[in-house]
Amino acid sequence: MKILRNILDDLHPLFDKGGKLERFYALYEAADTFAFTPGDVTQGQTHVRDGIDLKRLMITVAVALVPCVIMACFNTGYQANNVLAAQGAEAVGWRADIIATLGLGHDPSNIIDNFIYGLLFFLPVFLVTNIVGGLWEGLFASVRNHEINEGFLVTGLLFPLTLPPTIPLWQVAVGISFGVVIGKEVFGGTGKNFLNPALTARAFLFFAYPGEISGDAVWTAVDGFTGATALSQAATGGLSAITFSWENAFLGLIPGSMGETSTLACLIGAVVLIVTGIGSWRIMLSTTLSMVAMVLLLNAIGSDTNPLFNVTPSWHFVLGGFAFAMVFMATDPVSAAQTQAGHWIYGALIGVMGILVRVVNPAFPEGWMLAILFSNLFAPLIDYFVIQANIKRRMLRHGN
Repeated sequence: MKILRNILDDLHPLFDKGGKLERFYALYEAADTFAFTPGDVTQGQTHVRDGIDLKRLMITVAVALVPCVIMACFNTGYQANNVLAAQGAEAVGWRADIIATLGLGHDPSNIIDNFIYGLLFFLPVFLVTNIVGGLWEGLFASVRNHEINEGFLVTGLLFPLTLPPTIPLWQVAVGISFGVVIGKEVFGGTGKNFLNPALTARAFLFFAYPGEISGDAVWTAVDGFTGATALSQAATGGLSAITFSWENAFLGLIPGSMGETSTLACLIGAVVLIVTGIGSWRIMLSTTLSMVAMVLLLNAIGSDTNPLFNVTPSWHFVLGGFAFAMVFMATDPVSAAQTQAGHWIYGALIGVMGILVRVVNPAFPEGWMLAILFSNLFAPLIDYFVIQANIKRRMLRHGN
């Protein structure tokens, strides 16, 4: 590390003000502060001293996402190898060549086989997301002459986890470009955006390229194979049509978006976010309680034509992307409500809207993406009314 520190120090004059590469200082600063603690710190007793900053916040969220990344790789390979074993077929293409070169196989009972094969699907999506998104971040930082914010560190992890393993890489590039530029940078960058960039990118892909982002053929990484997710099975036939056990759905051993299938992995991430104080437990709890309340209401109403009306809260908890949305998307510290009372209202709005979209609209059985983006729009308004209510109470308390 000392060698790297010396190299960066030697390069600093080139990027500093007046240097030949001054225009690219944002790129130098990003590499420097990613590897080392920033050299410029506040001094004196007048400043509030805290161990948290934007970099540590985003790194903590990235650590909380590690279980989801591990399950994304394992389950993607597990689902593909299961299909190959059932069909008595062999994988083809460059991924199969790498597996053969490494001396591995396609045994669904082999953890290493599953993880490595799944990694070969997740890694390209992850790299394209971060390379293309990072270029946009660097471009805007250079034009505005400010530092590259660490906010994209989390977006670059969240977005790949919401995608199917078979998505074309050019669509990944287009989607993250839309999410970064339209969802964040046009409003001023990290801290000024009112929409979650990863969800904005995902929503763009869903409506622009629905054939590659939804449907039974996209969730398992085997060419020509069609297999419905547990959520789509419930949407067409109710609980009796689901061919997966609740336990497998909880663990994440079902087809779906790469990083959203495992409720267990999401809950591990929730513990990390809550213990470190990064994620709001109020939003998570409020989203869950409102989801349960709305499902019980629809269960009581019932429907002879819509099987999702009869799906229980415990199944809604493990189907689709509810847990992932509740833990990582709803608690986004930028686009979520900021006040404590606002957290409860914001979470309740997400829970109610998500179930309404998922259940009442059978053409779109997964509603959490739209519910969170919808709630993002109202988060500033929620905070405004909460603050105004607090001001009125204080004025009455003090007789003003």
